Amino acid sequence: MSEPPRAELSCSVEADYDSLTAPSRGGGDDEERGSRVRRLWELLPSGLAGVFRPKVDDVTSEVMREIQRALPAYAGHLEGEFGSTAAAGVQQAIHHFLDRLGNPAAGYDDRGRVFHRLGRHEMQQGRSLDMLQTAYRVGARVSWRRASEVGTRAGIPVATLCLLAEALFAYIDELSALSIEGYAAAQTEATGTLERRRRRLMDLILADPPTAPQSLADFAATAHWAVPERVIAVAMEPADDDASEPAQPSFGDDVLVNFEDGAPCLVLPDPGPHRHPALVAGLSHWQSAIGPAVALRDARHSLRCARQALELVRRGVLPAKRVTHCDRHLFELCLFSDAPLTDELVTSALAPLDELPPRQHRKLAGTLLAWLETRGNVREVSRRLQMHPQTVRSHIQQLEGLFGSGLDDPAHRFDLVLALRAARYGTRAG
Repeated sequence: MSEPPRAELSCSVEADYDSLTAPSRGGGDDEERGSRVRRLWELLPSGLAGVFRPKVDDVTSEVMREIQRALPAYAGHLEGEFGSTAAAGVQQAIHHFLDRLGNPAAGYDDRGRVFHRLGRHEMQQGRSLDMLQTAYRVGARVSWRRASEVGTRAGIPVATLCLLAEALFAYIDELSALSIEGYAAAQTEATGTLERRRRRLMDLILADPPTAPQSLADFAATAHWAVPERVIAVAMEPADDDASEPAQPSFGDDVLVNFEDGAPCLVLPDPGPHRHPALVAGLSHWQSAIGPAVALRDARHSLRCARQALELVRRGVLPAKRVTHCDRHLFELCLFSDAPLTDELVTSALAPLDELPPRQHRKLAGTLLAWLETRGNVREVSRRLQMHPQTVRSHIQQLEGLFGSGLDDPAHRFDLVLALRAARYGTRAG
């Protein structure tokens, strides 16, 4: 291919060179930078493409060799299908760069997808973009070295070559941006897929009947979750004193989360006492209950206890704390685990008090519970209730008349304690 006339390659670029390469007055503003780059392409003579196009294959080979030399850790990856894709990408990039010299408005069409795929490939291989970005810089350096040699021999003016260098490195920035987009897209897809798998894993862990252990282990592997022997579940709901929906807390990869429905919850390996403070800190903007530690196959029972604890907090049975530990309230959880049954116990056990006026009912019920809990110690009952000992004895006499020999039966005394404690949080458990 014959070289274009030197006059065509010279053009009037000398007067514009300083203004284009001077620092941007906007301090790196994207719009101004884009305008400068467009002006740069418009100034470059279209005849330059004919000077460099015969050398594309040679430059492509040299770029690939230099990348392998400069990045030994990358060399093994530049073989096979990926190596062919990378070489094709280099060649296409050079051809497109030359096309832009003749037509600054030329788009990337299918060729831009190569660099998008290269970014995706790096993400899928578990690598950062560092090596690919370095490879782009190496390619730019080799391409410019060859372009300057060929351009000098062709008599291209220095000012034109300087603008060509500016255009080349701006072009490499564009290719790099395409790969960054591909990398980010692959990251988003991978994150979404992993989140869906972890959400499905949580459903399997909480399923009733339980999922077969091997099936659970196989699915856990795809969700990158190490299967523990024991777990805890955490039930959550927005705290009443928060005006807006609290932000989702951030936990480690070992914590499975569900914020997609109206009953947010977590499942995680039993952290033991040493990690509870960190877990509690992450729950600070939620009303939460931490279920008891159980075998993995019983995770749904831990969650059921945690949700029951939140209900008991709402009803005033348990203290109104931001985080409730179920293992510190097992008695209440057992007592209120079946509300209709507890109601029946209260109704049956405390029936002798039903005919009393409400005020006397409350006084005698309080005395009876204190008397049962202190094993009939009148002085201790007097101290607890701040009541004169003689008044306590009077109440006991009334209770003996109402309950008769039932107060001497250990089984009936136990029923009375349960019923009185349940009744203390309301006339009935429900």
